[in-house]
Amino acid sequence: MSILFYFFIILNCLTFLVTAYDKLLAIKNKRRISERNLLLTTVIGGTIGSGLAMLVFRHKTSKMSFLWKFFLIGILQVFIVYFYVIKSK
Repeated sequence: MSILFYFFIILNCLTFLVTAYDKLLAIKNKRRISERNLLLTTVIGGTIGSGLAMLVFRHKTSKMSFLWKFFLIGILQVFIVYFYVIKSK
């Protein structure tokens, strides 16, 4: 398998853990990870891990501004993959 595949597996696992950790900090009323950093992990390829963590931990699911940004990132990534990978064949 490609090294890129392993990169995305590791990145999505790390993104899942970062989002879970932010939820733990929220429960304990501690200083949180910024939304910017959470979205940054999504932008660089952790969309699946972030989405799974949002569902599993019910984290950031009621904050519409975050959800709009998250889904916009996901849609853009789908278009990029479609046009870069599929259209280039």
